[in-house]
Amino acid sequence: MEKIRFQSPDGTEEEFYVEEQTRIGGVSYLLVSDSQAEEASAYILKDVSSDAGPDACYEMVVDEEELQAVYKVFEQMLEDVNLEM
Repeated sequence: MEKIRFQSPDGTEEEFYVEEQTRIGGVSYLLVSDSQAEEASAYILKDVSSDAGPDACYEMVVDEEELQAVYKVFEQMLEDVNLEM
């Protein structure tokens, strides 16, 4: 499983495991977890990178409607995994 490092605007770094990725309506989303343990916390991140920038920029999805829609896609992709919101 791929592990990626994110840097927050305040400069702190966090590492997440990429569980799955998808593209919906031209926007890339990542489903990431904070550990490989069975009871890990998962987050959905949205690619908000500019075309001009060399680095990828992701933000956590906070809009409830968008979160529900993307969650359903990931839930279908990972049928053998128990996802809970």
